[in-house]
Amino acid sequence: MTQIESPKVVKKKLFSPIWLLPIVALALGAWLGIKSIKESGIEIQIHFPSATGIDVGKTLVKYQGLTVGKVKDIGIDEDLKGVNVKVMMDYRAKPFLNKETLFWLVTPKASITGVEGLDALFSGNYIAIQPGKGNAATFFEAERQPPPMQIGTEGVMIELTADKLGSLDVGSPVFFRQIPVGSVVSYRLDGNARVIISAFIQEQYARLVKKNSHFWNVSGVKVDASLAGIKVNTESLASILAGGVSFSSDDKAPVAQNGDSFALYDSETSAHGGIEVSLTMSDGNAIDKGTRIVYRGITIGTLQSKQLTATGVTAVAKFEPEYANLLTSDGLFWLEGADISLSGIKNPERLLTGSVINFLPGTNANTALPSSFALQESAPDLLKAKKRQLTITSAENMGLTAGAEVRYKQLPIGEVLAVKLTKDLSAVEYQLELQPEFASLVRSDSYFIPESALSIDASLDGVSVKTRDMATLTKGAVSLIPGTSDTPLAANTRLSLFSSIDEAKQFFARQQRLYFTLTSVDGADVSQGSPIYYKKMQIGSVESVNWQSKTEDFAIKIAIDKQFQPLVQKPKVFWRNSAVDVNASLAGIDVAVAPLQGALKGSISLGLLDRSTTEPNTALKLYESKQLALAQAQAIKLTLPASAKLAAKAAIRYQGHQVGEVTQVKLNADLTTLTATAYLYGEYAEHFSRSDTEYHMVDAQISLAGIKAPETLITGPYIGVLPGKNNPKANHFQVKLVESSYANVSEDALKFTLEDSNLGSMKVGTPIFFRGIKIGQIDGYSLSSQGNSVLMQAHIEPQYSHLVNQSSQFWDASGIKVDVGIFSGAQIEAGSLETLLAGGINVATKETTQAGNRLSQGAVIKLQHKAQSEWQEWAPAQ
Repeated sequence: MTQIESPKVVKKKLFSPIWLLPIVALALGAWLGIKSIKESGIEIQIHFPSATGIDVGKTLVKYQGLTVGKVKDIGIDEDLKGVNVKVMMDYRAKPFLNKETLFWLVTPKASITGVEGLDALFSGNYIAIQPGKGNAATFFEAERQPPPMQIGTEGVMIELTADKLGSLDVGSPVFFRQIPVGSVVSYRLDGNARVIISAFIQEQYARLVKKNSHFWNVSGVKVDASLAGIKVNTESLASILAGGVSFSSDDKAPVAQNGDSFALYDSETSAHGGIEVSLTMSDGNAIDKGTRIVYRGITIGTLQSKQLTATGVTAVAKFEPEYANLLTSDGLFWLEGADISLSGIKNPERLLTGSVINFLPGTNANTALPSSFALQESAPDLLKAKKRQLTITSAENMGLTAGAEVRYKQLPIGEVLAVKLTKDLSAVEYQLELQPEFASLVRSDSYFIPESALSIDASLDGVSVKTRDMATLTKGAVSLIPGTSDTPLAANTRLSLFSSIDEAKQFFARQQRLYFTLTSVDGADVSQGSPIYYKKMQIGSVESVNWQSKTEDFAIKIAIDKQFQPLVQKPKVFWRNSAVDVNASLAGIDVAVAPLQGALKGSISLGLLDRSTTEPNTALKLYESKQLALAQAQAIKLTLPASAKLAAKAAIRYQGHQVGEVTQVKLNADLTTLTATAYLYGEYAEHFSRSDTEYHMVDAQISLAGIKAPETLITGPYIGVLPGKNNPKANHFQVKLVESSYANVSEDALKFTLEDSNLGSMKVGTPIFFRGIKIGQIDGYSLSSQGNSVLMQAHIEPQYSHLVNQSSQFWDASGIKVDVGIFSGAQIEAGSLETLLAGGINVATKETTQAGNRLSQGAVIKLQHKAQSEWQEWAPAQ
């Protein structure tokens, strides 16, 4: 049977995915619509006085160089007083379009203060915006000028108040110590009484403006002309053309903030203030605004104003700040003009410049100032106060006469009363009188110098000419240099008058120097002023070089600066410096060049020792070189025959050890002798400077026995020395060409003399043998006084002296001896190879050495030519 399937019921879906497409399209369309409306921009309207420089579709609105809008339309306003410019702003600018937002047109502008809107010169005019605060707005009034301070500009904005603008303008620079640190950005009237000037100080200089800063106008050129000359002041070229402002500040004051206000003064003097005082007088003749107040020829203030009162005239004077401390309650003011008399015109410049007000400080500095001071018509009597009397001296008259002014810093403080010679006629004496208020200037180290009416200083940098007044030319003048000491001048003490400050400094410098005297065998190539160095730094100079006839040497006086006193208190030595010192070795060549001053004038160096070898208060030596100085060498003179082959730098040796050196060798005028200057090293000088010290030449000697002193073949001859024993010292010695016979023989050796008819093969050094062992040698030889024999000085070493006595026989063992006979045949005798080549002497002793047969020192023994057979058989026990 067929099975019938039942129908399958499918449930219909409520939402089909196809409906997502129109929904997404609808949402995207809505979002695009909203975005289009949002980004379509914001339309605002700006009112300008004219449309000059503004183009529809071209002129942009910029903020900090970023375009934020564009001009869409320009229309004339209803009252015909300007134009309304429609601008489409970027939608992102909406937060900045508030009531206090500012707009202005930027165009290129060139003036003497600089160029503004330079970017508009290339990109075209544009409208600038400065965001502000307040409620949102769409209508704005354009600014005629850019705002003084724009948003985002770092720095400080301040305001300056003045009675008038003067030559200042927008862009005029603001200076600090003549460096431009800001500029004037705007100005405006504050009612009809004053001008307010806005100035901007750049960020890096904003800290210089303090709460108490003083500002003054430096515009243009200020000319101060008088008989004394013409003085022109200006801050910079920019301030001449465009005006300028300068200021000063107190470092300790707090820093100024934006909006702080300051007064702008006409001049620097006015800006820094001062003290105002009131002067009363019967009438106002000969004075006016600007009349100078003078103290000792220096302007310390000016008259500000004068006005009529019921009792006379009252004037207001202002002291400059740096002189405010001079004003005391008992100060005196008096009027002074040109004084015309038969003797001439005093202060003739005042015929043109007008009278001045002279001022004299008082002594009551701690009392309060009065409300006013009386202006006297003539100078007060200053002679009532006690004046200071002084006496000064100089080696010669410096052009001063009685009546000459005594000055301090070019201010008259006294006068010269009299000029005369001292009682011993050795110097010039001046009597001075100082005004009492300057008596305290004179101290124990004060001194005076004359002033020149005309001084010319010429150098490579230019020529400087200084002139003084006519009084200096006719009577002379003297200036006081007060010194630095705190000690007052004692009564009846005389001070010095020097020709110049340099001479005075040299005089006092010499008082502060330490002096020493060096002895030298020659002038050392130094002179007065030659520098003295320590480790290549100058520490003093040579004062004088004098020949001493008694000791036949030179005394060199030197001065060391006192600041180096710790150096000269130590064990020290001095040596002369060479202009060029060359030290050559296998390692290379080292060339040391002295400083230019030392090379031209010669120089001396100071060195320090590890030990003290100098007696106090004794003259020091000046050594030839650093090596000799550090070795504490002692100078000696040596005289040699002219045939001696000696050169400078030759060594002086004792038994092979160098104990000194020769520094100079020269031929004497007699042409037969040489004089050598030499030095003994300090540690050896004691032994080799005795009067009986022996000096001799040492040169190479070549013989069959060998080479004596072979080193001289390379180094050249040198001088040998034998120490003396006598206590008397000497510094001049005769040098022998050969050393003495017993020069190198021990003191306890047995010394005797061998005598023969001729020298034969004997030489200095010929050995003496005992049973083939060397026990001594020949030390020298000479002819006898009669000339009929040869005397050979010999010695036996101390340890062998007991082997010889009066029974000893000495015979010549040199060479080969041949004895030929007809019947006996030939007999040949020969010693050792040494005796064959260099010769030799044999000795044999018959008896035992005892006290009675000892060989005495200096004994003369005959030298046998041939040994007897029995001698060789002697063998006593010794």
